[in-house]
Amino acid sequence: MTHFFLAVIGSLLAIGFSGCTSKSDTASPATPASAAVNAAASLAAVTVTTVRAQQRDFPVVLAATGTVIPLATVDIKAQVTSQVAKVHVRDGQFVRAGELLFTLDSRTDEANVAKARAQLAKDTAALTDAQRQLVRTQQLFSQNFVSQGAVDTAQAQLDSAQAGVAADQAAIEVARVALSYARITAPSAGRAGAVNVSPGSVVQANVTTLVTITQLDPIAVGFSLPQRNLPDALSALQGGGASVRATLADGGAAFGGHLEFVDNAVDPSSGSVKVKAVFANPQGKLWPGAFVEIVQTIKTLQAATVIPQAAIIPSARGTIVYVMQDGKAVLRPVQLVYAQGEDAVVTGVKVGESIVLDGKQNVRPDTPVLERTSAPKGAASNPAHSVSAP
Repeated sequence: MTHFFLAVIGSLLAIGFSGCTSKSDTASPATPASAAVNAAASLAAVTVTTVRAQQRDFPVVLAATGTVIPLATVDIKAQVTSQVAKVHVRDGQFVRAGELLFTLDSRTDEANVAKARAQLAKDTAALTDAQRQLVRTQQLFSQNFVSQGAVDTAQAQLDSAQAGVAADQAAIEVARVALSYARITAPSAGRAGAVNVSPGSVVQANVTTLVTITQLDPIAVGFSLPQRNLPDALSALQGGGASVRATLADGGAAFGGHLEFVDNAVDPSSGSVKVKAVFANPQGKLWPGAFVEIVQTIKTLQAATVIPQAAIIPSARGTIVYVMQDGKAVLRPVQLVYAQGEDAVVTGVKVGESIVLDGKQNVRPDTPVLERTSAPKGAASNPAHSVSAP
C-alpha cells in the first residue's frame, strides 16, 4: 500500500512539472513579437502633400471700407442783392469751369459804369485844357509877361487834372466789378445739384444758395489706416503715393488711384489715422457718399520667401513647419513676417525646400513620409509641388 501512494504522488509531481514547463515555453517568445509589432508601427510612413518655398516680391496690402467724398463742393451764392434775370443751368447738369450759370438784373450797375465813363471823359477834357494852360504860361514866363507863381499854379492845375482822371479810371473799374457780379459762373467743373431759384427770384448777397456744384472728376475716397501702418503710408506718400484700388461695395467696377493725404493726428479712441486717396472718375461711377472696398498696397517685400499659410503650425514653442529631409519630416521653427490671403512670408526656411502641407496633423518629428499623387487645390498662390520620400 505504501508503494502505491508513493507512485501516485510521483505521477502528480511529474504532471505538474510538465505543465509548468509548457507554460514557460509558450510565454517566452511572446515578448520579442510584441516589440517587433510596436517597432513596425512606429516606422509606418505618413502620406502627405508638400509645396516648395517660393521666392518672389510680395505686396503688403491693407483692406478697408471707405466713403467716396468730393474734392470740392461749392455753394453758389450771389455777391450782390438783386433779382435773377436768367437761369442758364438745369438740375443735375454737368458744367465746365467758367460756364455761365445765372444772370442777375444789372441795369443799375450798367448805369454806374456809364456814369463813371462820362466823368472820365469830362476830367480828360479838363486835363487836356490844363496841359495847354501850362504850356501857354511857360511861354509867357519865358517872355517875362508872367511870374513864376503863375507857372506853378498852372502846374498844380495840371497835376490835379491828372489825379482826377486816375480816380475816374479807378471808379470805372469798381463799377465794372459790381457789374461782373451780375454774371455768376461755375468756379470749377462738376455736377450741379438742384437749382433753388428761377427767373424773377430776389436773392440776398452771400445768403441765398442758388445751386451747389460738386466736383466728380477726380474724386476722393476717405478711409482709416491702422496706426501700425502709418510709417509705411507716410513713406509711400513721400515717394509719390502708394497705389490704392477701390471696388464698389455692391460688387461693381474697380478703380485705381493713389494715396494723396494722411491726417496729422491719430484718433486715440480707435488707434487709426484718417487718409484720403484720389481716383480718376471720368464716367462718374464713383458717387459722393457711396461705400467702397479699399485695397491699398502700402509696400512690397522684395525677394521674400513665401509658403502657404496652411502649412504653418502654431505650437507652444512658436510657429513651426515640417520640412522634408532624407525622406523624413523635420520640425523647423519659422518666424511669420506677414500673411495675406492663402500665402505667408516667413523666415527660417530656404527657397526650394519642400514644406509639408496636407497631412501635417499626422506628422511627428523625423516621421517617414510618402508622396500624395496630386497637390490640394489652393495650396498657395504659386502652383504646389508634390514630392515623395522613400
